[in-house]
Amino acid sequence: MTRILTGGLCALMLAAVANTDVAAAGALCAALSSLKLPGTTITLARAVEAGTFAPPAGGSAEAGRLTATLPAFCRVAATLKPSADSDIKVEVWLPASGWNGKLQAVGNGGWAGTISYPAMAEALRRGYATTSTDTGHSEPGGAFTLGHPEKFIDFAYRSEHEMTVAAKAVVNAYYGSAPKYSYWNGCSTGGRQGLAEVQRYPNDFDGVIAGAQANPRTHLNAWHLSLVNAALKDPAAFIPREKYPAIHRAVLNACDALDGVEDGLIGDPARCRFDPQVLACQKDDGRECLTARQIETVRTLMRPAKTSRGEEVFPGYAPGSELGWPAVVGGPEPAALTIDHYKYVVFKDAAWDWRTFDIDRDVAVADKVDGGTINAVNPNIQPFTGHGGKLLLYHGWADQLVAPGTSINYYNSVVKALGGASKAAASVRLFMAPGMGHCSGGEGPNTFDVVSALERWVEQGLPPDKIVASHATNGVVDRTRPLCPYPQVAVYTGNGSTDDANSFACRAPAR
Repeated sequence: MTRILTGGLCALMLAAVANTDVAAAGALCAALSSLKLPGTTITLARAVEAGTFAPPAGGSAEAGRLTATLPAFCRVAATLKPSADSDIKVEVWLPASGWNGKLQAVGNGGWAGTISYPAMAEALRRGYATTSTDTGHSEPGGAFTLGHPEKFIDFAYRSEHEMTVAAKAVVNAYYGSAPKYSYWNGCSTGGRQGLAEVQRYPNDFDGVIAGAQANPRTHLNAWHLSLVNAALKDPAAFIPREKYPAIHRAVLNACDALDGVEDGLIGDPARCRFDPQVLACQKDDGRECLTARQIETVRTLMRPAKTSRGEEVFPGYAPGSELGWPAVVGGPEPAALTIDHYKYVVFKDAAWDWRTFDIDRDVAVADKVDGGTINAVNPNIQPFTGHGGKLLLYHGWADQLVAPGTSINYYNSVVKALGGASKAAASVRLFMAPGMGHCSGGEGPNTFDVVSALERWVEQGLPPDKIVASHATNGVVDRTRPLCPYPQVAVYTGNGSTDDANSFACRAPAR
């Protein structure tokens, strides 16, 4: 009886302590509403109980699903005004217990305009304090930039830096100490944002993950415009969606076996030489063949966009990405993501017609107008690597929105600037994922943990020599593969299942 009573008293005491801790955390969170930071107005500081957070109205179903089971945290929202025309919304989430002592800032996609709640949720589950921004606007597309040059600067790079400064101050005020390590994690626009941080504010982060970098943005959008003009302006050049599976099969027939394994994936697309002429219609047009004009469209999609002087503007699609091409050239009109930068930023004309795009003339205009604001292409990242900063790049070979060659081009420029591959490998690594689409998805293994890889690199000095990726069907993993540090590729050892990462080794590519 005594033991039962003692156990009950202990339970009550532990519950009282826990309730006290929860109450104290809630009071500490509420106190952040009076925190004073330069150019910052705290608009919300509220404790959120475990499992009760719901994204604001208008949030995606994915955001609701990912945030429904969050642990308890302190939610801080603020508005930042680094310029008179700035209106940057940010949020900082602080674990009520189990903080790992670190900060993870997460990036955006497309034109942003929203807080990245799903990415924040994932960071919070890992024990991070985490932060995100809407980049200074809440409208879809790029129309917000028209007549608002300061808002464009906020979108390009300033909002992420100002957010990071404010988030570190909030973390310090809540926990009584600054984060031991600070990380950036972003893909697409978030990848470009990460590179902008590395190049402009090298001391903001200890490690940066930059996936599928939508960069350089003026050239990326010029590439899109060159594709839609080639594929949509002339009806004879248009390829109906039902033909893309046949194109994809033909590419696999030509190149799948080059890596020694016939598995529906092109392990090293750089070795693939595909001629769409093999699909030429012999008689009537049909879904399994291409007309002569459509063959030229395929060639345009797969080669780099160049000026008439032969200057490369942006790489072309990689072999194996064919199923995703309709995302850009599926018609009947190009997406706003393709045309908005030239419409609102370059020409400042909401009525600008994409059909008038001229790659010789307009890319030069775009670069001049930008003046280095949006493009994050500076290869000299020594101020970042000099304090121990690590940059982890990744890109899917089957990316349907951003040609993967752009990450290879930037990586190669950084290697050269840092003095060669052996020196650069201590601070910068690129991982290419065969069969993966834009940031995720695709036929190849596309789920992998870059956060843990970066943590080990930064905190333990263990650079990633491979990252194991998995592919799942209906929630069941059916294939794993190692992603290798570029330019290495995964090569089958000859033993074991070709669906098992342990059957592959990272080796220099055959050329």
